[in-house]
Amino acid sequence: MNDQRQEGAAVGAATAPAAPASSLVKGALTVRDLTLARGSRTLVAGLGQGFLPGQIWCIAGPNGAGKTTLIESLAGLHQTWQGTIELDGCALSLWSAAALARRRAWLPQTQQDIFSARVLEIVLLGRYPHLVGWGWETAEDHLAAWAALDIFGLAPLATRDVMSLSGGERQRVALAAVLCQEAPLLLLDEPLAHLDLPYQIDCLQRLRGWVGSAPRIVIFSCHDLNLARRFATHALLLDGKGSAYSGLVQDILSPRLVSRVFNHPFRLLRDAEQEALVPV
Repeated sequence: MNDQRQEGAAVGAATAPAAPASSLVKGALTVRDLTLARGSRTLVAGLGQGFLPGQIWCIAGPNGAGKTTLIESLAGLHQTWQGTIELDGCALSLWSAAALARRRAWLPQTQQDIFSARVLEIVLLGRYPHLVGWGWETAEDHLAAWAALDIFGLAPLATRDVMSLSGGERQRVALAAVLCQEAPLLLLDEPLAHLDLPYQIDCLQRLRGWVGSAPRIVIFSCHDLNLARRFATHALLLDGKGSAYSGLVQDILSPRLVSRVFNHPFRLLRDAEQEALVPV
């Protein structure tokens, strides 16, 4: 596992690390020699990384650097990559769709509702991988849905039509549906989109508590580097040119590396116990 790399160390095709030790850890997600490309552009080259239970990873980088492509690849949604991605030591390609859905949940960047449905019904969709028999929800499924609604303070909206929600309310419903899936690995593409700042903080606090209550992993993409520094344990910083910097969040989302990747100078300001990365 290369999450102890010093600041400035990049994972590249020429320096692909050995198999991460995470492959021996139950519940771990392991990436080996992963290369992602879009057309003639190489987004990530030779990435080797382990993601362990108890960790919260932020994937950051400029627009077009490959954050969504990486998250979708980690979810096993497409085969546009070269290399190996393993969950519990087993390649994603060998998992059945149903079994994989019980182990990992994915939140896309946008939600598209094409028909009316109650909020509770949308959240219950997260229980689909657990349904048996004729596919009817059980009392246990409903309890899981109500618990997920409660986590994000959405119980009062349970009977609302999802088409009537604001963008921020809809995003929180989507997060509740993902938690309702009860998969120990969450892959979240821009989960803070459409949320006001207090809800962004509340969302990350609740995800941190969720990770701390069981052997779980959260991997999310985010443009707010300061929120990532505050709530994530680790970071993976993409430059969109093949290099990926990975390690503890304070080491990776540093002024030096962020300035290099975003091609703009940043400075770290400190005030008592608070600190913030700001563009110069």
